[in-house]
Amino acid sequence: MAADPNDALAAFTEYAADHLWIASHLTQLAGVVLMVVALLFLARELELSGAAWARVAAAGAIVTLALAAVLQAVDGIALKRSVDAWAAAPASHKDAAFYAALSVRHVEIGLASLLCLSLGATAMLYAGVMLAHETYPKWMAALAASGGAATAAAGVVIAYAGFSSLAMTINMPGNAVLLAWMLALGVLMWRRAGSRAVAAE
Repeated sequence: MAADPNDALAAFTEYAADHLWIASHLTQLAGVVLMVVALLFLARELELSGAAWARVAAAGAIVTLALAAVLQAVDGIALKRSVDAWAAAPASHKDAAFYAALSVRHVEIGLASLLCLSLGATAMLYAGVMLAHETYPKWMAALAASGGAATAAAGVVIAYAGFSSLAMTINMPGNAVLLAWMLALGVLMWRRAGSRAVAAE
């Protein structure tokens, strides 16, 4: 999106014109579901290797999924309906509709902050378990730790400053690192599963 997310008037105008808003947010949620499923498989693998903290990391992944679902309900559906109602409201009701949408936005900011904190802490937990049990390369744990730390820091900034440029500057690279971690993790888990299948034959 082109508008500054901390400029509610500009952002709401842009959101109201976006016909793919709900679909794109439901797609984002589907992506988080797939990521959490992968993390739960990883936790199970680590637990079988003797990693006691793997269950705590799995619990963090489940909490993160719950927060992501609530965030998408607020941002992807409730906010979109609110800004559409504001855009369609007659002039005499514009201000009231705008502030109603702004209230939904503030709930979104709170949820986004907690989601970042949960996701960041969960990634760092996984990093610690992976380092302690050396079942995966150290660089993979480093990706999880650095991306998790940045994402958690962004959560704190969002709590105090909303979707500010500072929050986005911290959050976007952190999320990119976590995405790279998930992709690398998927490739390694796939290869391990293939190797086990060949060995079983």
